Amino acid sequence: MSEDTKVRLSRRQITAALGTSLIAAPFIITRPTWANVQLPVRTPGGSFDEVKKEHVYEPFRKATGIEIIPVPATVAKLLAMHRSGNMEVDLIDTGDDTLLQLDQAGALLPMDYSAFKLTNPDDLDPIVKRKEQVGNFIYAMVMGYHTAAYPTGKEPKSWAEFWDIKAFPGPRTLPDMASGSPNLEFALVADGVAPTNDKIYPLDIDRAFTSLSRVRPAITKFWDTGALSTQMLADKEVVLASLWSTRLGVAIDKGAPLGAQWNQNMVLVQSYGIPKGSKNIDAALKFIDFSLSPDIQSAWMRAYKAIPVNKKSYPATAPELLDPKTKLPWTQGGFRRDIDWWAANRTKVNAVWQKWVLR
Repeated sequence: MSEDTKVRLSRRQITAALGTSLIAAPFIITRPTWANVQLPVRTPGGSFDEVKKEHVYEPFRKATGIEIIPVPATVAKLLAMHRSGNMEVDLIDTGDDTLLQLDQAGALLPMDYSAFKLTNPDDLDPIVKRKEQVGNFIYAMVMGYHTAAYPTGKEPKSWAEFWDIKAFPGPRTLPDMASGSPNLEFALVADGVAPTNDKIYPLDIDRAFTSLSRVRPAITKFWDTGALSTQMLADKEVVLASLWSTRLGVAIDKGAPLGAQWNQNMVLVQSYGIPKGSKNIDAALKFIDFSLSPDIQSAWMRAYKAIPVNKKSYPATAPELLDPKTKLPWTQGGFRRDIDWWAANRTKVNAVWQKWVLR
């Protein structure tokens, strides 16, 4: 186990949390009470799982004997599982807006914060704690650019400039409705709306689509997965993109000639929810507790380039996620996506999107 993935917790804490006998090394257990248990978890896949396997899944398996089995599933599939009464996953790891949809459909169990032994719920950022879900990291929708087309410092600095296809030429990509939601917020900011929650919401849908129509001639493709957004940008199929900061950060770490512009970013939350019909609620709670604990958060967030939700892990935030002027995460200068607005209006937006995208 690497130094990054060792958890520096007391033997008393670990014993209380896992209920097993220990030998000298942290989290090395002689007879795991959960040996050979498999926990199917809905995950985003791709680089997300690659990083999480090393820094969370494997340390958890070694500590408990529980093996995490990543399972791909859209919100539609999860809802279908719930309605059929045949839930195929024991835990859901997805965006907080998706979990809100599932909760409103009656598909989630309450989050039992009292079951946590390794994580103090009071140490979690209040914005990520809800009755039926809890955040596991904070990230953002940002502007990405290819440095061959726009060297750092010469890229667009705002969404109004991203929308200016004459001053900043080149193919672009924006998220498709199938990604979860199109960037109506950025469309409004590009049209002059102040980038603050009180000014952006409630979204003016008609104005947003009118704004999107202005940039559409430069959109070669709307992306539906995080992997596609970074691949298009890395391959220079596009030179500008609105995409998830985590995916962009991993691509940059792998050597892709890309840069991130954080101005006017939209703050997002990745969260856990336990579905009704979960066959192993206790194991799901143990995993949530483990992955939110300070040292695991620190190792995982350093590698994945996201903001920890555990306040005790803040010092481990990757330097590139901090504004050099304020020393605070770039997300402090952004606005937060209003998932309650989207939950109430997604069907309406989808109807408009389907007509607009076919024009």
